[in-house]
Amino acid sequence: MTERFPVPETLERRRIGVFLLVTFGVSWATALAIWLTGGLTDSPEIAQGFTLATVLLPTTYMFGPAVGNVAARLLTGEGRATLRIRPEFEGTMWTYVAAWFAPAGLTVVGAALYFAAFPDQFDPTMAAFREGVAGVTPMDPMLLAVVQIVSALTIAPLINALFAFGEEFGWRTYLLPKLYPLGRRRAIVLSGVIWGVWHWPIIAMGYNYGFGYTGFPWTGMLAFLGFTVGAGAFLAALTEREGSVWPASIGHGAINAIAGVATLFVAGQPNTLLGPTPVGLLAALPWLVLAVWLLRER
Repeated sequence: MTERFPVPETLERRRIGVFLLVTFGVSWATALAIWLTGGLTDSPEIAQGFTLATVLLPTTYMFGPAVGNVAARLLTGEGRATLRIRPEFEGTMWTYVAAWFAPAGLTVVGAALYFAAFPDQFDPTMAAFREGVAGVTPMDPMLLAVVQIVSALTIAPLINALFAFGEEFGWRTYLLPKLYPLGRRRAIVLSGVIWGVWHWPIIAMGYNYGFGYTGFPWTGMLAFLGFTVGAGAFLAALTEREGSVWPASIGHGAINAIAGVATLFVAGQPNTLLGPTPVGLLAALPWLVLAVWLLRER
């Protein structure tokens, strides 16, 4: 495609198949282990403050795509020529700025759309949050909220990027270029859909949307695809422009860091299928609009 982001000329079906088989095998086997040991809500505690699920999700599950990348290369003799691990900072600093801060802007716009549709659920005083943390932490609830927001905009994207690497090393730097012979638009959309389907087992265990929504868990699974296609286009564009895994890892880390901030201002029970976090259909609209713009090029 470009010198920084070379792609194969033909569809490498065997390598794609091996990658997907290993990726889904590792991650979905991990999900099965979590489900058999109590799911996300009743997972056994293995250390103070850490359950089996909270350890397995950011490690074994999230690193399934990275394992798939390595396995596909080893099993098909592909080699390391296109690992895309080395960052290319020259001429791409604005790519990193976009990766770090654009998710915050898109998330705020999405949350605003949700609260505009459900104004009775917006509470600028954060009463529910303050009540929920009262007695749990010695820190003043308002100060805690400020710390969370500042952290989400500063250091959290970088910390989260270390875990997001496990996904981006697979989805954006291995699968995405392999799909480019189908055409750029199809490759980005299809990789976003596959990324969303990969999440389905944990969504069925209440991840992202909880349990109390209409059509659980199928509607949650389908709603999540809207977000992964939108966010996937953003992460794909970052990867194309810089040519390595790191902008997408930081962008993914920034999404994870800022996603829950809108819940600080929720009063009552939100309609999680719609928002206010970016995985809701209303709150995902800014991401989808951006995706349409990014996909305007063939």
